[in-house]
Amino acid sequence: MANSKFEYVRLFEQPDQLLPNTWVVVRIDGRGFTKFATKYAFEKPNDKRALELMNAAARAVMTELPDITIAYGVSDEYSFVFHKSCTLFERRASKLVSTIVSTFTGYYVHLWSAHFPDSPLSPPLPSFDGRAVCYPSIQNLRDYMSWRQVDCHINNLYNTTFWALIQLGGMGHTEAEQLLKGTYAADKNEILFSRFSINYNNEPEMYKKGSVVFRDYELVEPGTHDVAKEVEDMVEPVQQSKTQHENDKKRRAKARILVEHLDIIKDDFWDRRPWLLSGKPGKIPKEP
Repeated sequence: MANSKFEYVRLFEQPDQLLPNTWVVVRIDGRGFTKFATKYAFEKPNDKRALELMNAAARAVMTELPDITIAYGVSDEYSFVFHKSCTLFERRASKLVSTIVSTFTGYYVHLWSAHFPDSPLSPPLPSFDGRAVCYPSIQNLRDYMSWRQVDCHINNLYNTTFWALIQLGGMGHTEAEQLLKGTYAADKNEILFSRFSINYNNEPEMYKKGSVVFRDYELVEPGTHDVAKEVEDMVEPVQQSKTQHENDKKRRAKARILVEHLDIIKDDFWDRRPWLLSGKPGKIPKEP
């Protein structure tokens, strides 16, 4: 490209590289979704259609971007995890975030009619914002994922109790807020059961645990792999050849992408799925 007197404006561009050899989490959130949910009459405390739409959009994003290792979603947010060895877009924050946000938003709008056939979209259209955060260790990453799932449980228990008081107990919003102020989980469970015969343990797992999206490979027996130690012991990720990278990409593309509602805090989830931490595709399950 020929030089020109206007080219100096490139000097204003600042580098936005993410730290190397770290796990990158791109977390997106719905913009103004409180008003958006009201506009389209989302059911309270949870709208199954809205959550399944979020999951479908996340699944589509993972299909298009095989470098994503795992994703976790709750309410109007989703977290997408890139392995520490990933060099997609040269680990530039702006490109990673903009790609995830734009792809997710595009699919959310595209899939809307399949989940809300009687509520056509109209401006202002749904949109999302995002940020990228680096986590140096596997423990940091798992603590982040655990934090989001614990947050899901705390918020859902509160919302389930709050809306039961309003919808079934006839309370106003302020009265319900005052009743729940300072209560613990046991108190909310007692309110649900004693007043409304609702056993919180029987609520759908998607509401209590959120949604985990990952590729389906053969599960391994716990204790047979210590992937976490192997990964953490590496000073730098092993550099793959172009051929190895392409082969892994093809294997990821062949794997089914699952949306499950599982406990990701306990070790069992990670021990049985070593590919989540190793960054290497597992074995495709044999057809039954």
